[in-house]
Parts: sequence; structure tokens; C-alpha cells
Amino acid sequence: MGESARGDGGSGGGGKLPDRFFDAAIGLLQRVRDEDAAEIAAAGAAIADTVASGGRLFAFGAGHSSLAAQDVVYRAGGFALMNLLAVPGVVGVDVMPATLGSALERVDGLAGAVLDSSPARAGDLLFVVSLSGRNALPVEMAMNARALGLTVIGVTSVAYASETKSRHVSGTYLKDHCDIVLDSKIAVGDAELTHEGIEAPFAPASTVVTSALMQATMAAAAEELVARGIEPPLLRSGNVDGGHEWNGRVMTEYADRIFYRA
Repeated sequence: MGESARGDGGSGGGGKLPDRFFDAAIGLLQRVRDEDAAEIAAAGAAIADTVASGGRLFAFGAGHSSLAAQDVVYRAGGFALMNLLAVPGVVGVDVMPATLGSALERVDGLAGAVLDSSPARAGDLLFVVSLSGRNALPVEMAMNARALGLTVIGVTSVAYASETKSRHVSGTYLKDHCDIVLDSKIAVGDAELTHEGIEAPFAPASTVVTSALMQATMAAAAEELVARGIEPPLLRSGNVDGGHEWNGRVMTEYADRIFYRA
């Protein structure tokens, strides 16, 4: 973002901090809508291809990137076929100490072990969500998934590849091992605001933007499926009348492609 979002924030710094954050987030959302349109459409078509051919859908993210992956799993208005590919210890900040999750992202070989023990197989599709895309875990997750025959959609900030050093032995980034890359446009450091008297930049927008990219892609997939005469396998809210019955029918129909249910 420009200086309007990242300026010094003093008395003449362009409005109240909450307003400036909303402006920054809206600006980023407009950028990804306009600049990632072709990639979103391609990702939607890839999801539709997977659903139509009997494949399964998976989403992976580590740390706070896991929030966007979880946002498309088992939720009202989402695809019933989307499964979380969870790596123990890196899904969130519930591990003790919290820094362990960050350390695990740098462990070589962990992604391969997770994929080998997962139900993922050739013909499936995997979202790999990583803001920086520089750590061993997301890089190897994408590399190994493609080697297994999965379609890989990376959701990352491409800026990190030119402004930081890869932490994977290959020197590559997540973006280098994906069939499709959705660029969140988040600046290195993931903090949209600065302000006089506050020494560190703050107010990250990556979760807002990455979740929007994920939901926009799922919307593109639903649109593509309908165009092919296929009903999208969507879940409804359990808090509306008939929602549980609807979801029961969908989960029964697609039981062999849903792995978060008993």
C-alpha cells in the first residue's frame, strides 16, 4: 500500500486509525479483485474440474495462514468437499509455547510425512496458504503434492519472493511450485499502519484479504459448476430451518470425499 496507509499517522496523518485500516484493507481487496481476476477464474475452473471428476478438495495453512484455510472448511455457504489438511502444532496458536508453530514451519520433511498419511491422492486439489511462502513446510507441501498428482493452488504474497530469502534448501518459494498462484498483494511485514509514538508497524490485513481470495475462488468454482450443469456441493447454515436436513443429504451423497466427519 502507499503512504496513505503507511504514513506517519500524526495529527495531519489522514484520519483516525480505524478508518485508515479500513481504507488500506479496501484498497487491497480492490487490487486483488482487479489484478487477480484471471487467476481466480482459473482456480475456480480447476476446483470445478476436480469436483466433476470425483476428486477431493483440501486446504492447508500454517499459523495465521491457517485461518483462511479453515474459513472454507465445513461452513455455511461453503463446499462440503473442502477438507482441512492439518499439520499438528501449526494449525493455530493453541500450542505451547506459541513459538513452536513457527519453528515447525521450518522443519524439512514434515510436509511429506503429513501428505503420506493423509487421504490426498492423484486427481485431488490442494490449496496451500502461506503469506510469505518462504518456509520449508509450505514449499515442500506444494512440491510433494504436485509430485503425487494433485493440483496445487498457492495463496501467498509474491512480494516476499523478491524481498526476503527463502528458508527452504532449494532457495525457492511457494509460488514456484503451484499450478495457479493467487497473489494477496500484502506488503512484507504484514502491517498496514504506522503512527507517531508507536514504534512498530501494526494492523495486519493478510487474513482479511486472503480469506476474501479464498471465498472469491470458491464462488468462481460454484459459477463454473452451474455452467456445466452440476449442482455445487454446498452446505447450508444449521441455524436456518431445514439446514441440518440439507447438510445431511449433501454429506451422505459425498461421504467418500469428506474427511472431517465421523
